[in-house]
Amino acid sequence: MSNRERSRGSKGPLLWPLGLVLVGGLLLLSNFFLLGDFDILDLWPILLVIIGTQILLRGDVLPSNDFRTFGITRGSIESATLEINAGEIDVNIRALQTRNTERLIAGQFANQARPDLNVRDVHAYLTMERSQTPLLSFANWEMGVSQDLPWQMVISTYLGQVTSDLSHVIMQNALISTGLGDIHLTAPSEAFEALYVRSLFGNINVMTPTGYNVRITLEGGRFFGVTVDESRYEEIEPGVYASRDNDDAYPLVDIVIRGTFGDAYLS
Repeated sequence: MSNRERSRGSKGPLLWPLGLVLVGGLLLLSNFFLLGDFDILDLWPILLVIIGTQILLRGDVLPSNDFRTFGITRGSIESATLEINAGEIDVNIRALQTRNTERLIAGQFANQARPDLNVRDVHAYLTMERSQTPLLSFANWEMGVSQDLPWQMVISTYLGQVTSDLSHVIMQNALISTGLGDIHLTAPSEAFEALYVRSLFGNINVMTPTGYNVRITLEGGRFFGVTVDESRYEEIEPGVYASRDNDDAYPLVDIVIRGTFGDAYLS
């Protein structure tokens, strides 16, 4: 089944919600043909009507993993900011598979919602908010971003996991933070400013591709552990690690990791 077909079918058959509306209406009529002493409990069939109507209009009374694909063209855009507040939803970000100068971003988003886009001069602001998504829609947010312009990313979740493969993305800067979710970050080859990665209770995994020039600074409390692949990194000063076997063609990328509980893994 294609994504489009899956999206169209996300609300399910009409028989079930129509049945709820019909049964609720019949129960209401039955209760109020003979009013007698009014009892507020007689209004309980309204719940069936509301539930049925909600399914008809939104399709999200029951948890759903249905999604809708989206794509936004680049036009004259020369730089972009991506802000994501995902709540309990997992976020996966990577570069678009091919270097396509016509496409700014493409991927999937929870059904019945899409990123909000504002353009100022030649800079694009993309916002994805959990509050704009049906409450019980839990489809992962997955997207590819253009390789041909610098990105500023602000990504946060409180339960969701964030996976960011930025190995082929030009970065301006980034702030990636989670509450309980883990963070998996693949370092970019180029970043004009530092990338900040923070988690309260989750683990943070940072992977540096071979040849990339990456410096990682760890800022953690006594309950935040660190595991370092010493074949890939050397400790140049306490809490600061530099990638080994750097290619001089790559500029220095700074990553700052901060955790309270959990562990950091450098590989």
